[in-house]
Amino acid sequence: MIKPIVPPSLVDISTPMRADAFERSDEEKMDIIEDHFREIMNTLGLDLEDDSLQDTPRRVAKMFVKEIFAGLNPEAKPNISLFENKYRYKQMLVERDIKLHSFCEHHFLPIYGKAHIAYMANGNVIGLSKLNRIVEYYAKRPQVQERLTIQIAEELKSVLGTEDVAVFIEAYHMCVQARGIQHEASVTSTSEYSGKFLNENVRQEFLQTIRQK
Repeated sequence: MIKPIVPPSLVDISTPMRADAFERSDEEKMDIIEDHFREIMNTLGLDLEDDSLQDTPRRVAKMFVKEIFAGLNPEAKPNISLFENKYRYKQMLVERDIKLHSFCEHHFLPIYGKAHIAYMANGNVIGLSKLNRIVEYYAKRPQVQERLTIQIAEELKSVLGTEDVAVFIEAYHMCVQARGIQHEASVTSTSEYSGKFLNENVRQEFLQTIRQK
């Protein structure tokens, strides 16, 4: 049986979260994760009395909550600065080679690479560093690359008030490099285009720009 195609507007691109995700404080979450990770290490047979390992459960708990998965918390969402497009600049603005660090939600192993972003200004332009912040915010959570690409694009469209947005991500997945097939050179590319970037000529201009050395 052929499944019907779901319109993009009806697709849920949110990160899967429980309704009670933020009822516990960060400190409470770290305490719980610390206890569970200590049990994992014990199960693996590691000696937690060793001075190199004894603080690892707390370090991992803090890393999960405060660092690599901080993007799960809506309070970490960056404040976006917009400026009037005084110069009536109507061509594409491209920021390429934005550093990307995330974690695969299937194996909790790193995803790393680069994001490239472009948009055509409507009435406002965005502070350049905020493009990096948007990428960082959505990357700092368990992810799949396809969802991450769309989340960044949708956030840009919402903030800028324009459909003319392009996002291209190329990344390495440690779940491919370090386990399973163990292919170190494999790179995954994903893209999301909307508005004027659906035009082939405009899209090719964007792709040529991000490929320049």
